[in-house]
Amino acid sequence: MKLFVSEGNPHCLKVLAALEVTGVDCDVQYVNHEERVVPFLSRPALPALLLPGGLHLFSPNAICRYLFEVSGQDASELCNQWLEWEATDLQPPLLQCLHMAVLQGKGSEVSTVLQGPLDYMEQSLSKGNTPYLTGESISVADVVLWAALYPMLSDPSLAFGERTSVKAWFDRGVVMHSCQSAAQKVLQGKGLQGMKIFMQRQPAPPSRQCRDRQPCNSNPAEGEESERVVSVEEMEAAALTWSKGLTAGPLATERQHPILPEEGKRNLLVTSALPYVNNVPHLGNIIGCVLSADAFCRYGRLRGWNILYVCGTDEYGTATENKAREEGLTPQQICDKYHAIHSNIYKWFQIDFDFFGRTTTEKQTEIAQNIFWRIHKHGFLLEDTMEQLRCESCKRFLADRFVEGICPNCSYPEARGDQCDKCGRLINAVELREPQCKVCRQTPVVQSSKHLFLDLPKLEAQLEQWLDKSTSTGDWTANAKQITRSWLRDGLKPRCITRDLKWGTPVPHPDFKDKVFYVWFDAPIGYLSITANYTDQWEKWWKNPNQVELYNFMAKDNVPFHSVVFPCSLLGAQDNYTLVNHLIATEYLNYEDTKFSKSRGVGVFGDMAKDTGIPADVWRFYLLYVRPEGQDSAFSWADMALKNNSELLNNLGNFINRGGMFVTKFFEGIVPVMELQPEDKTLLALVGWELQQYIQLLDKVKIRDALRHILNISRHGNQYIQVNEPWKKIKEGDTERQRAGTVTGVSVNIACLLSVMLLPYMPAVSQTIRDQLNAPPSCVNTMLQGTGTFVSPLFQKLEVDQIEALKKRFGGQQTTAQSAGSPQPAAAPAAATAAVASVNGVDPERAKQLTQAVTEQGEKVRALKTQKAEKAAITAEVAKLLDLKKQLAAAEGKSPEPAPQKGKKK
Repeated sequence: MKLFVSEGNPHCLKVLAALEVTGVDCDVQYVNHEERVVPFLSRPALPALLLPGGLHLFSPNAICRYLFEVSGQDASELCNQWLEWEATDLQPPLLQCLHMAVLQGKGSEVSTVLQGPLDYMEQSLSKGNTPYLTGESISVADVVLWAALYPMLSDPSLAFGERTSVKAWFDRGVVMHSCQSAAQKVLQGKGLQGMKIFMQRQPAPPSRQCRDRQPCNSNPAEGEESERVVSVEEMEAAALTWSKGLTAGPLATERQHPILPEEGKRNLLVTSALPYVNNVPHLGNIIGCVLSADAFCRYGRLRGWNILYVCGTDEYGTATENKAREEGLTPQQICDKYHAIHSNIYKWFQIDFDFFGRTTTEKQTEIAQNIFWRIHKHGFLLEDTMEQLRCESCKRFLADRFVEGICPNCSYPEARGDQCDKCGRLINAVELREPQCKVCRQTPVVQSSKHLFLDLPKLEAQLEQWLDKSTSTGDWTANAKQITRSWLRDGLKPRCITRDLKWGTPVPHPDFKDKVFYVWFDAPIGYLSITANYTDQWEKWWKNPNQVELYNFMAKDNVPFHSVVFPCSLLGAQDNYTLVNHLIATEYLNYEDTKFSKSRGVGVFGDMAKDTGIPADVWRFYLLYVRPEGQDSAFSWADMALKNNSELLNNLGNFINRGGMFVTKFFEGIVPVMELQPEDKTLLALVGWELQQYIQLLDKVKIRDALRHILNISRHGNQYIQVNEPWKKIKEGDTERQRAGTVTGVSVNIACLLSVMLLPYMPAVSQTIRDQLNAPPSCVNTMLQGTGTFVSPLFQKLEVDQIEALKKRFGGQQTTAQSAGSPQPAAAPAAATAAVASVNGVDPERAKQLTQAVTEQGEKVRALKTQKAEKAAITAEVAKLLDLKKQLAAAEGKSPEPAPQKGKKK
């Protein structure tokens, strides 16, 4: 990576501070203010970060966030809200302050300009009672805001007044060597005057006014996304891309099996954590492993990467034996039954595996035993006697997951016999306090048995050397790095790899012939055996680390087995195995305000989703929308209805259907000739920017965040149609009809682009859009030729009574209880009750009407400002807009408190 910065540029202070704080290895090159380092921009854009893949980042905040992510510190939702607030609410008055202080000599007046933002920060810091903006430790938000404010707040003439929390927060940054070093590099010890040359080249900021769009002291979480300013260069670049047509894009090709690595291509081997065969997966299981991996693989294929995606059922172990006993079947019969159930569930969710296998195969035995003997040969196995828990009532040794007790490390009362879900540490079952057999709830006894252990301490040096390289060059989620680091910090211990069971892969050693491999030694080898059952050339994937990148998708509880135990097995085998390059772990998805529970009937499980009448694509959309990327999230019926009705129906579906309807109704199904005007190019530039963000995020497996940019594009499109009103222009003269044709053509072309961007998330909807547009299979950008027929809407509204019934059906014992923090249904006048219903305060129908009203009123305000109307007239219309937004928030169930206004100069 290479970072381009210039002295005296306050934006460069942010990125240099972030670089110093994170310690990321990156070349820094100083250039003059006028140098153009981003090739596709004709204007200077500094700072700029050149990424290894050739892409450029030239937003200071985006660069800072990227540096923190590379160092393993993903931004939280609150952190992102602060970054948004800094860009939209702090920067405008701050730039005016710099202009006044540096160029006009009015430093004494700037405290008035910064009063609102500083008061808001003081309020937030004192209310949160934490040393930093987002908690107890420094985040990218702290670095960005500190660096933004440093030139002004370090000037002794600007007093903090009674803002003691802001002063304490700022002083923590001042004493940090990394921040001081960055300030010295940018300002050269000259203070504000160090920015004079840079400021002289900047346009004068607009005069200070209270920004109507959003009060600066509103909560960052409640703010709208700022309207992006598009340059002439970006407009022309977008128009040039448009003019190239479909010939600019790669042709779609059918997958030819078996898929094997190809020279000169990016070869990705993708796995999802193998689901236990004896359980029906719930929504959390589905999003944590298979759906996330499927979305990424579909995206990667669109990018032209060569991908093999494998998964399968994990079928050995005590859990299978117990399930078989419960149902009166043999273990093999239970595996056959539930393998089919899993397969059918994933097919319904449109999970596009290249191969979905299982672990009860001859290949599994062959490969697992081969790895065992190689580890044994190289001296990485130990023999030892181990104390185990045996249930005298059930008359057998208990597998770790069938023991429950108090964690010896954190005292969590429901720790399993192999791992504590609260502190994340691996434990031995005999270490549990007050253990219980999960089958009969009797207290097991301790008995000794001779076992084989993987000598993890002996492999620790090799493991750490590999981990340093993999975590620094690959995309490991922050939780995966943290869990792995905590394991290593505690020191590795020998790990038992055998068990006294019958149902499992036999241990081939003659002294242990009555034992089977422990599931967490055996199960990850299932990735290899499943690939071997797919192709006899499996070693081209699994023994080819120089040509293959391995992605593992899982929930966070599986991390240590994939980042420590399994890699140590493969390192110990010394057979040139492909080790994981990118470990993608989600947090947990909860159900409403509780956990999924099959026994209590709480939550939606995979075999139930199709019986709800809600299409698979809508399930996919919502699960990916709430994907627990940085923290735990929850499935909510009310929120699902709201997202379906507002985002899919009113936003995305509305835009795509409108464009298609205009083609069919006004132009006989043929896309009209288009003559681009500046506002068309502006839209295309905005769409191009959203597409670029989408690509950058999905390249880094930020699946949830990338989805927002699809919805942003359709929002831009709806606004574009609303402003241009093609349904009116088509009835007027030739010039107006031509304009209606251009707007219609641009809209359906963007719909075509959206169909491609949607493919990883909603494959059936994506295909439906392309079928309606009669788009060629190779469509990968905005050009479109041909005709289309629009006969039905893409999405159906989820009605309140439908959602209420589903919520009750899947609520188990929770159906009559209401969480203490959930909003109560809003009271409605009797006359309106029949027409307007609400779920927990959410009124989707009214929200739909108010969304349209907010859009129209926003256009009216913008028009008045453009026409430079009287201030009083603008103020009155802005007041109406703010009131409509409050009503909309209430209809969406947000019920915000009235935000105080900015202080105005009197």
